[in-house]
Amino acid sequence: MPPANLPTHWRLRTRSLELPSPGGMRRLPLLMGIVNVTPDSFSDGGWYDSVDAAVEHGLRLVAEGADILDVGGESTRPFSSPVALAEELRRVSTVVERLAAESGVPVSIDTSKAAVAAHALEVGAEIINDVTGLTGDPDMLRVARDTGAAVCAMHMRGTPLSMQIDPRYDDVVAEIHAYLAARRDDLLACGIPCEKICLDPGIGFGKTHDHNRTLMAEAGRFLDLGAPILVGHSRKGFLAKALEQSLGRPASRDELDAATAAAACHLAARGVQIVRVHAVGTVRAALGRSGTMQS
Repeated sequence: MPPANLPTHWRLRTRSLELPSPGGMRRLPLLMGIVNVTPDSFSDGGWYDSVDAAVEHGLRLVAEGADILDVGGESTRPFSSPVALAEELRRVSTVVERLAAESGVPVSIDTSKAAVAAHALEVGAEIINDVTGLTGDPDMLRVARDTGAAVCAMHMRGTPLSMQIDPRYDDVVAEIHAYLAARRDDLLACGIPCEKICLDPGIGFGKTHDHNRTLMAEAGRFLDLGAPILVGHSRKGFLAKALEQSLGRPASRDELDAATAAAACHLAARGVQIVRVHAVGTVRAALGRSGTMQS
């Protein structure tokens, strides 16, 4: 059974999104579609690094069923280097503004820089999605609080440059659960309301393939934190490795998207309320066929 405090809505800056919940009208997870405006993201770097291409891609994701669009201008793939503030702003500013005006769905800004988040919120974004859990920039908490933005705080060990250098845990689920609980409490103490907080265990961020598989299997254990749980497993290395072992060759992108969709069904069955994915249409179709929802 899901915990009694499972949230039914996620309150954003200017609107609210219904979450899947027992007895609620919505049964399937929200889909956060990924719009990478970068030349070097791990799965689609350089494909949408012009404004028009990124906006067209975002609108296509909405047509496929995206409930949220997550726009990022700095790659967080393993061993990536930081992007200068001015360059990140250049990449995302117009894309966020146009998608906020044209898409009809909430736009999230994927950044760990407070100045980027503040500007994105000014031009229409609703959510700050920060891989550092709002710890990477001392001004980020103030920006989130003062603007009324929703926030997604993720667990990451180290930085993208260092996170995959021999990550170790005694109990990966328990340790990340404790981190997210503490982060939730810190956000509350800083004046960010509980109904605006989302938490992400950070698949692929400072974890081995085995850690990622364990987190996926035990994703339901995070539901008792009292905040929506977001999982970003799309096209991640642990899926590619599993497919390669099964197929005896590297997987194609379509095969990797199919594995992502199957994993999304697994997450939905465990009560995860939001999944962040590249191939929205493929995942939406799989979820619709499975009809999965926590009992």
